[in-house]
Amino acid sequence: IRCFTTISDHFDPEEVIAILQDYHQRIGSLITQHLGTIGYRAGDGLMAFFNDPVTCEGPVLEAVKLALDTRSAFEDIRLPCSKQGHPIGLGIGIASGYATLGLIGFQGRTDYTAIGGVVNIASRLCDKALDGQVLLTRRAYIDVESQVRADLLGTWQLKGVKDGIEVYSVLGLGESAA
Repeated sequence: IRCFTTISDHFDPEEVIAILQDYHQRIGSLITQHLGTIGYRAGDGLMAFFNDPVTCEGPVLEAVKLALDTRSAFEDIRLPCSKQGHPIGLGIGIASGYATLGLIGFQGRTDYTAIGGVVNIASRLCDKALDGQVLLTRRAYIDVESQVRADLLGTWQLKGVKDGIEVYSVLGLGESAA
């Protein structure tokens, strides 16, 4: 979520919790519907991954569909903040590739999560995405190019990533994805 620190400064803590609970409830339900797994949850951010432990036929297409559904659901989530003059935004990054998945934690408090370069790239894309924008890596785009409409934005240098990453912006689903 973009500009969430401002919300935390201008709203009572109970209101902030209510906004976050609504966000996590709605988006968590969408992740489940799209056969994803929540791998990271921290206040105003979520990471979902696909194809483990629940297998799915087209993990990148499911990720794109989730992103578009999340963007739609976010319109209702942002409304209370916008009404009070504090607009918030949402950016989404999708990368495709291999990651190591497993339990991370200690003393009975563990989370099943993904670790690896692909996770870092998706996070960096998320950071760069403008409000409402869904960004894809080239590898992710190739997986779904016949099913989505997207624009090539160019090759970007992302923080902590050695090589430039070709980035696409999702415009919507194509007819074959419906």
